[in-house]
Amino acid sequence: MHHGEHRADHSPHHQPSQGHPQPPRTAKLILRPQASPPTHPVAWFAAAFCTLLWVAIILGGIAVLIIYLIFRPRNPRLEISSVTLNGAYIDAGTLNADLTILANFSNPNEKVYVSFSYMQLDLYYQGTMIATQAVEPFEEARGESVLRTVHMISSQVPLPEKVADALRGGKMGDGLSMEVVGSFRTRLDLGSWLHYTYWLHGRCDIFVGGPPNGALRSSRCTTKH
Repeated sequence: MHHGEHRADHSPHHQPSQGHPQPPRTAKLILRPQASPPTHPVAWFAAAFCTLLWVAIILGGIAVLIIYLIFRPRNPRLEISSVTLNGAYIDAGTLNADLTILANFSNPNEKVYVSFSYMQLDLYYQGTMIATQAVEPFEEARGESVLRTVHMISSQVPLPEKVADALRGGKMGDGLSMEVVGSFRTRLDLGSWLHYTYWLHGRCDIFVGGPPNGALRSSRCTTKH
């Protein structure tokens, strides 16, 4: 009996494992991806529209650049060729004047025709508009200049008291500094298929001798978009 018990005590099936612990079993969690909801047709339409819009903007910019490089359009210019101050006097603080202006409208473009559909010249003295006159519309070929005679008449235009007193005191005989301001509705013809219409603004600072027959002594003009 003791011998049988001794063999049972040394049986390998009943001895615990020494130095090799068994790892604990862990539960495995399997995550299955969920199917995303289908994209709404409105989202597809918005994305397509934005893409087409950006493509159109890029192509339009390229087209404008190509047209500019081909034609290189420049603004027409306003210049004052001559001025005659036929007469001017002060009556009870108001100005009466008669002025004849020879305006030169030039087209500096070599590949672009220019047309003016609306033209107006305003005459200013010391910040006060003393006369205004419309100019008949016309067209200009490439590199052409057109002269227009503009008759400006001031009739009983009120002036600030200090300005009127200075003119009454003899300043008019020394000559007058005035400004000619023009507004022009301008169209550039880039070939027969493309036209560009915009407003053009000109300004000329002129100095004329005293009346009668006061002539132009100096002129400085700028023309801007």
